[in-house]
Parts: sequence; structure tokens; C-alpha cells
Amino acid sequence: MDLLTNDTEVIIAHQEMIMQLRYRIEDILKNYRPVMNGEIYLSGEEVCQLLHISKRTLQQYRDDQILPYIQIAGKIIYKESDILITLEQNYIGIIKTVYNQF
Repeated sequence: MDLLTNDTEVIIAHQEMIMQLRYRIEDILKNYRPVMNGEIYLSGEEVCQLLHISKRTLQQYRDDQILPYIQIAGKIIYKESDILITLEQNYIGIIKTVYNQF
């Protein structure tokens, strides 16, 4: 009887470890961004969250050619580096703002 109890405890311990591992893998996959040729691609929803804009504004940025994008089989994705470059090119610092007031 003692052997059966020890085996059951070991099985339960293994099941708990497997469940913890499963939750950890799911958590990693939630935040995983695959890299293609060293480039990270974002979905429209991710870009909207990153820039704090609506889907309609993102559509307008595409129409006005403000943000470059790639369309593959109806799916639109954005290079993370392109977004960062666009932000840097359009950055207006405090010095420019103060200078333009005079």
C-alpha cells in the first residue's frame, strides 16, 4: 500500500510540473514575435496599440503613404523598423517647437 501512495504522489508531482511548464510555454508564445531575415513584423492591431491610434487612423496613414506596409494574401503587416524610422523622421523636439513660436 505504501508503494502505491508513493507512486501516486510522484505522478501528481509530475502532472503539476507538466502543467506549470505548459502555462509557461503559453505565456512565452503569447509574447513571441518571429523574426524573418532579422526583421520583426507587426499586425495592424499591434501598430494601433503601439502608436495609440485607431484602425481608421492607421488606414489613413496607409492611404497617405505615411506608414509603409506589406500586404500578403489580404493580410497587412508592418516592419517594426519602418515604424521607428517614420517616428524618428517626424519627431518634433522641444527646440523646434520653441523656435517656431518666435
